[in-house]
Amino acid sequence: MRVDHVSYAAEHDGVRATADRLAEQLGVRAVNGGVHPSFGTRNVILPMAHERYIEVVEVLDHPASDKAPFGQAVRACSERGGGWLGWVVRVDDLAPYETRLGRKAVPGWRRFPDSRELTWQQLGVNGLINDPQLPFFVCFDDMNLHPSRAIVEVPTVSITGLTIAGDPTRVREWLDLPANSTSTVIDFTFVAPHGTAGLMSVSFETPDGIVTI
Repeated sequence: MRVDHVSYAAEHDGVRATADRLAEQLGVRAVNGGVHPSFGTRNVILPMAHERYIEVVEVLDHPASDKAPFGQAVRACSERGGGWLGWVVRVDDLAPYETRLGRKAVPGWRRFPDSRELTWQQLGVNGLINDPQLPFFVCFDDMNLHPSRAIVEVPTVSITGLTIAGDPTRVREWLDLPANSTSTVIDFTFVAPHGTAGLMSVSFETPDGIVTI
C-alpha cells in the first residue's frame, strides 16, 4: 500500500484553468487526462516523482455523475468552490479490503486523447464522501499506463507532505495501519478539524523549494 495520488476538484473556471494555475505554482506541465465515462468526470494530470500525481477533476453534465459516488463527491466539492478533494492509496490486491470493508470494488476506466485506455478498480469512495479525511483505494490493471507516466520527462517535483483535518486513529482503522506507513517520503500532519474533516493542504518539493497548496 502506498500513496498514489491526490485529487483536486476544479474551481469555478473549470478543470483546465484550475490545473494550469496549480502547474504554474509547481513549475510542472499539466496533461489532458481524458474522460471517466462511468463516473461522469474528466481530469487533467500533473505527473509527480515516485509514481505519484495530482488529479485535477471536474464533473460533466452527464447522468453518470449523479449516480456514481465519485461524480457526486467531485460535484459537491466544486460547488463549494473547489480545492482538495482527497488522497488515494494504491494496493496490489483489493480483495482483502473488500472483505474488511464489506463492499465490492467498482471498475474505472479512462480513455486517453490518443485512444488508449487505462483501467483500474477502486474502493471506498463512499467512505470519502461520509468522512473526507479517509482515502480511497485503487488497483491499476497496467502500471505502464499509470498517470505519473503521462509525460516523457522524468518528473522532478514530489509530494512531501499532507495536512489532514481529522483523527489519525480513524485513518489507521480504515487503512489497518498508520497513515505514515503508506509512504517513506511523505510527512502526515493531522490537525483538529474546524468544521468538515478532510485534506487541507499538500506540500511539494520543487527545484525552487517547498511549495504548499
